[in-house]
Amino acid sequence: MKVHVRVKRFQPEKDAAPYWAEYEVEVEPVDRVLDALEYIKWYQDGTLTFRRSCAHGICGSDAMIINGRNRLACKVLVKDLGQHITVEPLRGFRVIKDLVVDMEAFFAKYRAIKPYLINDEPAPEKERLQSPEERARFDDTTKCILCAACTTSCPSFWANSEYIGPAAIVNAHRFIFDSRDRGGLQRLDILTEKTGVWRCRTIFNCVEACPRGIDVTRAIAEVKRALLLRSL
Repeated sequence: MKVHVRVKRFQPEKDAAPYWAEYEVEVEPVDRVLDALEYIKWYQDGTLTFRRSCAHGICGSDAMIINGRNRLACKVLVKDLGQHITVEPLRGFRVIKDLVVDMEAFFAKYRAIKPYLINDEPAPEKERLQSPEERARFDDTTKCILCAACTTSCPSFWANSEYIGPAAIVNAHRFIFDSRDRGGLQRLDILTEKTGVWRCRTIFNCVEACPRGIDVTRAIAEVKRALLLRSL
């Protein structure tokens, strides 16, 4: 099948403003949007720039806006979009070139919530044990791949780029509710700051955008509840 692909392109060093480039691409219905972009780059326009790595929905590097929704290009089949495909870079980040955005501020917020196990207690002879129920408490939030689809779909983030965002909160949740971790209070202190979790307005865009099916809003609500219980 032949599809018409519109790509929002911008090279800050030479372009005065972003513009739309248009391509006709012959693809199989079960091809993915990433396949169409690679066909354009390999056979039509080698200057088209985008990120990709694993191409199997694990690394999250090819997150972009496809037909108006935040998605991973490697997970969206062409047959589910029809013959007209529009691709844009993620919103809220500086465009480096075409579909590649600067994610340093995003990862700085991720690092700020201390995304690693904190426990200064003496190490046990073997591993730190945990029951299946304790593990299930944060199982959903371990699935985050840091693609930024949730954060860049969030109106609170669009309104204030200092907002720590859903992805950082999800990764804080993963450790706050880990029975082996002892750094939960440190993370809650960070998340109760004015740019923290209280800026969430429970709009649910993050849930729809997450390519891993994480119930992001539920995780944020559980962090809010932990903060309220801490203050009682």
